[in-house]
Amino acid sequence: MFYISIFFQYMSQYLKTKLQYRADLLVEFLSDLMFQAVNLIFILVVFGHTQMLHGWTRDEIIFIYGFFLVPFSVFASFFNIWDFNERYIVRGEMDRVLTRPVHSLFQIILERMELESLLGGVTGLIIMAYAGSRLHLAFHWYDVFIFILFVLGGTLVYAGIFISLATISFWSDARSSIMPMMYNIGNYGRYPVDIYNRVIRYILTWVLPFAFVGVYPSAYFLGKKEWYVYSFLTPVMGIIFFMIAIFLWNAGVKRYRGAGN
Repeated sequence: MFYISIFFQYMSQYLKTKLQYRADLLVEFLSDLMFQAVNLIFILVVFGHTQMLHGWTRDEIIFIYGFFLVPFSVFASFFNIWDFNERYIVRGEMDRVLTRPVHSLFQIILERMELESLLGGVTGLIIMAYAGSRLHLAFHWYDVFIFILFVLGGTLVYAGIFISLATISFWSDARSSIMPMMYNIGNYGRYPVDIYNRVIRYILTWVLPFAFVGVYPSAYFLGKKEWYVYSFLTPVMGIIFFMIAIFLWNAGVKRYRGAGN
């Protein structure tokens, strides 16, 4: 209950700060909308030259893309640790974090919170609704709970991977460009994995399981029964990779010796 209370207090202060600059908030939303529009245009251009992509229709891939945006937006809102190495290790702010009686990762998550990124999830829901209406998808009452479960699973997959990458800084404080590179690899999860060769498919499923953020959970709602096992593995993979990340984080914190000389 203490952690929950702290979380909502941070959230309240964050919203008060952001609402003081409503124009900036609007600009951020419009820029994010334009970015998603570019990605949609790319999909439309691809399907302007072909009717099917390895058995997937245009509307199915648009649906997958829309679903991908929802867990990604939750991840971007609460696990914004792109600059962990630069800010907390190189500049020494990790010293400040470790003097407080709250878990260090939880503090950093709160400090780096960007709730406006949740608007990307709204965009994803709109895209899913558009594609779903064109595909005439039928949903059951329990699909809402399955959707939430899959979104949380996909979010934990992303969080687990990027937190694990951030822990490298505890062993090497040199500046690294691995975060942007991994972000680009994560974009492969927006598309059906069977369009890639076997090696890439294996990596996106078991090594860097970005496929569990987009295509695998989406397959359930698209009625792709051959992918159902992978669909319901989404929350399992999320928990496994997040627990690995927590283990690595705790091990890294024990090794941390401070920013002084």
